Amino acid sequence: MHDGTQLTGRRAAAEYLRQLLLKPGPYREAWRSHVARPRDGVINQLAVAEVISGDHAARARSGDGLPPYQARDVVAGALFGGHLTAATLETFITAFGFTEDESDRLRRLLAGSTRIRVMSGTHAVSAAAEQDLDEAIGRRRHQTLSLHDHVRVGADGRLDRLRALQVIEANAQGVDRIPFICDGNVLTLEVGQGCKELIGEVRLVGPDVFATQILLARTLDVGETLTLEYSVSYWYPGDPCDPAERQYRRGGIRQVDNLDMRVEFHPDRLPGQVWWAHWDGGDGSVLESEAVSLDSQHSVHRYLRSLEKTVAGFYWEWGAGHQDY
Repeated sequence: MHDGTQLTGRRAAAEYLRQLLLKPGPYREAWRSHVARPRDGVINQLAVAEVISGDHAARARSGDGLPPYQARDVVAGALFGGHLTAATLETFITAFGFTEDESDRLRRLLAGSTRIRVMSGTHAVSAAAEQDLDEAIGRRRHQTLSLHDHVRVGADGRLDRLRALQVIEANAQGVDRIPFICDGNVLTLEVGQGCKELIGEVRLVGPDVFATQILLARTLDVGETLTLEYSVSYWYPGDPCDPAERQYRRGGIRQVDNLDMRVEFHPDRLPGQVWWAHWDGGDGSVLESEAVSLDSQHSVHRYLRSLEKTVAGFYWEWGAGHQDY
């Protein structure tokens, strides 16, 4: 493997590992239980080492794991020193019990995959000189003919994952990439069908708005179409009282045709009520809403022929009754 690719892979995997340890939930609680006064946004390396050492002690009879006296140096090197190795990564995966998806993503990032990008964290490059979204991401060179969003809400009540299928049509010659824009609640972006890789730095193009670029599997001429597949993982604190954590919506600054939106809830955490709604902009209140029911697959679904200059989606309550925004 080329040294540059190797270094980039280590940095990307270390960034994702840091974000997993900072993300509210069981991984953060595992190491914070060893800290008397934890600070938000700060990883206590000694506490992480304690988790790894404790896991090693539990597995000592097998002769596997990391000796306690090595744990702190390994943690510092892996998270902040650019010395994350495959063996060290497996130690973290085992000690913290990362999910299969998270573990696979970590391994592929370390191997230098260019099809996954960590969108949230400390790495984003500010675009302070950019005046607005068009200047930040360039003139629009494609339109969306259809977009299917399949969103999963986990057993902990947090938005877990989005799988999207998007059909685009080029409205210019030589379209070989499209921008991807998201807010700070997106942790990772992974591309699949129709996409070659993710390119360019992650840029901060507005308050809590990040952007990167998806390189297409082939270059499109005017009128040519391509189907893209990508998935997104999220970072949410897990506050059931925060309306932002009880909704999924799309904002159509630029026209999106044939929007198909589906939100599926884990059977162990079903909402008391769900509404389909339109909002008065990204930060505005609900303009109109309509109560909807879960189907037999614990999901809600809505199809729109067109979405432009509006915000639409689902929001829900975990308890009974309607809570106004």
